[in-house]
Amino acid sequence: MTASQARPDVFTIHYVLKNKIGELVDTSEGSEPLHFVYGSPEIIEGIQQAVKDRNVGDCLEVTVPPAMAYGEHKPELVRKVPRSLFEGIENLQVGMKFQTNTGDEAQIVQVVGIDGNLVRVDANHPLAGFTLYFDLEIVGRREATEDEVAQGRPLF
Repeated sequence: MTASQARPDVFTIHYVLKNKIGELVDTSEGSEPLHFVYGSPEIIEGIQQAVKDRNVGDCLEVTVPPAMAYGEHKPELVRKVPRSLFEGIENLQVGMKFQTNTGDEAQIVQVVGIDGNLVRVDANHPLAGFTLYFDLEIVGRREATEDEVAQGRPLF
């Protein structure tokens, strides 16, 4: 990075996430706000675009389509596997999540159905395919340090 290139900002935001009928899905209220380096792949594009030109104290209502959030739900990521893959799990239930190590990547799958000796698992993000409705409050904004840029996350 040359001296003429500005470093990205670190944003600190409080958020409330609701579904399309207004039910609470997640919130940072009552806990630590969300901190991120602008441009980090760990934060959905819709939030990053919403805060891009905003300042501390700004409050926003943001609607984020799946393409700018967790993507569309991909049916090919839902598959049936033998129950024997869950050997040692006494009480296998719908909703349980497991980490699999297939190939080069670890993947989280959720059990979405059990039919005898077959278990249906879904590797989609739980919010894939959904439009997200956020209330955001920007409570901090500052230039990222070189170390934060290198690591892609705020360092405290």
